[in-house]
Amino acid sequence: MDGKPLDNDLSGVVAADKAHVWHHLVQHKPFEEGEPRIIVEGKGMRVWDQNGKEYIDAVSGAVWTVNVGYGRDRIADAVHAQLKKMCYFAQAAGSVPGALFAEKLIEKMPGMSRVYYTNSGSEANEKAFKMVRQIAHKKYGGKKTKILYRDRDYHGSTLAAMSAGGQDERNMQYGPFAPDFVRVPHCMEYRKDELGLGHLSGREFGIAAANQIEEVILKEGPDTIGALCLEPVTAGGGVITPPEGYWERVQEICKQYDILLHIDEVVCGVGRTGGEWFGYQHYGIKPDFVTMAKGVASGYAAIACMVTTEEVFEMFKSNPSDKLDHFRDISTFGGCTGGPAAALENMAIIEEEGLLENCAAMGARMMGNLTALMEKHAVIGDVRGKGLFLGCELVKDRDSKEPVDEKDVMAVVGDCGAQGVIIGSSNRSVPGRNNVLCFSPALIATEKDIDAITDAVDKALTRVFG
Repeated sequence: MDGKPLDNDLSGVVAADKAHVWHHLVQHKPFEEGEPRIIVEGKGMRVWDQNGKEYIDAVSGAVWTVNVGYGRDRIADAVHAQLKKMCYFAQAAGSVPGALFAEKLIEKMPGMSRVYYTNSGSEANEKAFKMVRQIAHKKYGGKKTKILYRDRDYHGSTLAAMSAGGQDERNMQYGPFAPDFVRVPHCMEYRKDELGLGHLSGREFGIAAANQIEEVILKEGPDTIGALCLEPVTAGGGVITPPEGYWERVQEICKQYDILLHIDEVVCGVGRTGGEWFGYQHYGIKPDFVTMAKGVASGYAAIACMVTTEEVFEMFKSNPSDKLDHFRDISTFGGCTGGPAAALENMAIIEEEGLLENCAAMGARMMGNLTALMEKHAVIGDVRGKGLFLGCELVKDRDSKEPVDEKDVMAVVGDCGAQGVIIGSSNRSVPGRNNVLCFSPALIATEKDIDAITDAVDKALTRVFG
């Protein structure tokens, strides 16, 4: 892709970055000789680095965030106007954009009624965990403190969120972790042999995979389990879509054993899965908690939300004379007004431009393109996803399903980058299973964008694997 002339010399910026910035998820030793990448500008689905190189961003800011694309003046203008008028006040009081966005959000989430503002997905999940623990003491005499989480799911980078983390490689060297977090098996049909369910498929597999959660509940004791925390579609753990019958059975189990259901929509939420505002809405789920971040404001301002039901909310105001009765918690930057101001415009753009529908249509096109690549490249063992949230699992052999070496996955990512297309991969996640290419282009993607992304993958696979 053509380079973009830089407005000025950025060598000083690069030097400052190398000297003082500690980047996320990056080994810095190579920067002693080379340069870190600095993204200078973005427009639509394109970004430019410090050298003027243009890229199609097929991962929406690298971590599934910029849902409506870059350069949205109306969002920036709304944030600017709000910050001039009122930038911040602790969420012990309310704000105009906070109230208006909460109302707008709840309109999209039948059955939910209350929004608790935080500053990150990790923190939003911790708020739900704390509520579950407090309910255990308020309602169950200190029992039902355990929180179930799923193998391969990810819920954040704080120690409590990592305690609910199903990606062992992310957790290595950071323990010990908080007690009473208990793992349940994943539900990936492609790897069903790992679950001892290789003889099942489709709905029968989905129900059996959910029943494995029940087995954990019975082993731990139903009177000790307070909540089950799951992603509707597993993200960084390999882009795992749930099998038919799975969610229906999960809800039956939660109801049977009086277990609160916490859905982590940090990646899937606000249109990413196409056709619906939230991933859980595709599966008829009725959650007790829903957490979200990334796409809520498409990265234009920091905002995350923990959304719950009126039934849960009522539990925290039953005895006003008890000073311990309410939810004694605060999130400092949950009081920032720029986040909900940006989120209001972000949601309006999605509605006005029909991006839920576009996401579904372009997701279908991308799924078709990637599936077609399977016929050409034997290294693609499976293609999964929903909407513009897709993954390709790469294997050495389709019969054995042995994963390709992680270095070869990174070679594909690197080759696409050299072509001017930024894609992602599962990495630093599941030991021996970091072999999935990940895609999450903005909801504004066109047919031409989708085809350019998959064409780059085609060329990269040919060069790396032949």
